Amino acid sequence: MAHRIWFCAWAAAEAFYLPGLAPMEYKQTEAVEMKVNKLTSAKTQLPYSYYHLAFCEPEGGAKPAVTENLGEQMMGDVIETSAYKINMLEDKPCEMLCKKTLKKEEKDRFRNMIADEYLVNWIVDNLPATTRYRQTGKDSSQALPKSSSCIKGSDDKFTNGILVGLPQNGKYFLHNHVTLERELHFHSNPELYVGYRIVGFEVEPRSATPSHRLDWANTCRKRKDGQPDCSEKPTPFDLDSTDEVMFSYTVSWKESQVRWASRWDAYLKVQGQGQIHWFAILNSLLILVFLSGMVAMILLRTLHRDIATYNQVPTEEEAKEETGWKLVHGDVFRKPNYSTFLSVMAGSGMQLLGMSVVTLIFALLGFLSPAQRGSLLQSMMLLFTLMGVLGGYTAARLCKVFDGDEGRWKTTTMLQAFLVPGLFFGIFFLLNLCIWGQKSSGAVPFTTLFAILVLWFGVSVPLVFFGAYTGFRKDRIELPVRTNQIPRAIPEQLCYMQPLATSLVGGILPFGAVFTELFFIMSSIWNHEFYYLFGFLSLVLLIVLITCAEISIALTYFQLTSEDYRWWWTSFSASGSSGIYVFLYSVMYFNSRLQIRHWVSVLMYFGYMAIMSCIFGLISGAVGFYSTFTFVRGIYGSIKID
Repeated sequence: MAHRIWFCAWAAAEAFYLPGLAPMEYKQTEAVEMKVNKLTSAKTQLPYSYYHLAFCEPEGGAKPAVTENLGEQMMGDVIETSAYKINMLEDKPCEMLCKKTLKKEEKDRFRNMIADEYLVNWIVDNLPATTRYRQTGKDSSQALPKSSSCIKGSDDKFTNGILVGLPQNGKYFLHNHVTLERELHFHSNPELYVGYRIVGFEVEPRSATPSHRLDWANTCRKRKDGQPDCSEKPTPFDLDSTDEVMFSYTVSWKESQVRWASRWDAYLKVQGQGQIHWFAILNSLLILVFLSGMVAMILLRTLHRDIATYNQVPTEEEAKEETGWKLVHGDVFRKPNYSTFLSVMAGSGMQLLGMSVVTLIFALLGFLSPAQRGSLLQSMMLLFTLMGVLGGYTAARLCKVFDGDEGRWKTTTMLQAFLVPGLFFGIFFLLNLCIWGQKSSGAVPFTTLFAILVLWFGVSVPLVFFGAYTGFRKDRIELPVRTNQIPRAIPEQLCYMQPLATSLVGGILPFGAVFTELFFIMSSIWNHEFYYLFGFLSLVLLIVLITCAEISIALTYFQLTSEDYRWWWTSFSASGSSGIYVFLYSVMYFNSRLQIRHWVSVLMYFGYMAIMSCIFGLISGAVGFYSTFTFVRGIYGSIKID
């Protein structure tokens, strides 16, 4: 019965594809609104509103087309109305949009954005505009747009957005003409729906200089059969040639067999990546199997033999020879240094883990699709706020283990509510000030900052206190052995068994498990691409969590066998140090994959990557810590203590 329920849920998710979004049917000649969004660049990472450049504005001026949600505002989206007039099934061979006389500062702004490879982002029926291009080198940054009408081939790919222009030989050519090609689908059975559904939106940009002031023939040159004339291209429009620029556009419609539910497939499909993901997952699974085998051998053979031997009545000679983890049973649960801070770190990690797991569940069900702009980031922020109750509860329970009923519950709860969120908000606020100084739309307005503070102080903090109150009301977690009053002397440890060394070694395997997926996630963030491989991400997350648990258990066991009972922080840092490797990888990615040079952009990149690395480290550390805590309680609860 259960498998049928899951199958029905999966089928429902697949059938609707985008829960909560209904298709739009257009009648013939009905107006189709085209909206404009922010200008983006992978070189600067600073978005700007569309009308930051001197583009043609609609009559009466540009107005907000939608009300952005919290996630869209955080990403700098500014969706506004446009001057383009489009009607269903009405082809327009060449339509004049407007003529503008550019001022010096407007031309300089165009030049700078062409040099920084800024992209124009348009939206029709909730579909982003794409441009066909052909790869000219190993890196995607060497790809140049190709005419969708003139040059089509199997090597052609699609990218989101349209380049403002192209720099060449010290000149800057502005794309002042575009061909808007819409794909539509209509059902042969009128009983299902009547009208046309838009299933594709492709744009061909072109730079063209008219032969005289009002001659638009060169911008839309056609053959007698109505097809674009590719043999004779117009002269590109050089910004330095004149102050006058003419904007024009062409509209064409064509029928497509793509159904509305599948229209996003072209945006989400990336050739060859599926095999890379499966290979990476297989590689991670092999590492996991090896690590699991090692841990299983430790647990099932060594521990089973040690516990059985320890529970026997020892002879006098055996008692003298007794060594290993059993000797530290009177100190193994001794309170560690900075125990309150450890409680807060573990609680924050569980709060972030809860946010990540629930977000992935919603994403797998299709509720956080790219069609719902900003929904992913907004959901993560709201879920982090709500998971404050989990963070407060776990931190309080651990604090009570360390300090008993007279624990420092007020200090622990306050730190849980403000330490990690305050660190993240402080970094974000400083970066936002720098972005605001660049007059970028990526700067979050103060009204949005106020909304974030309301979520933090009005929702998250009370939930943390409620969770902590519930945790302190619970009975203290029973420890299997008592702690001696006098600490036991720790033997001199080998260099590779020092806590710092074991911690740094332990973080390598969790990072190795997430390495490949991290590359695609960072590419989608910093190259403004769509990421929708949540199925792969779920598998990777599961592998990472198991790896964190096993590596922390293994390293803690080796530490205890060397009679070093200072395992509390080691169990957290052994897996939590993977966050350090994530940040180091971001440095390598910055040097090898990105071309960011502006100081604000560099600061923004490393600031956000520091937050991402902290999140990954806290989640990994919390999983490793609680797994090891359960393991240590289990093994010491299985031996007899006189």
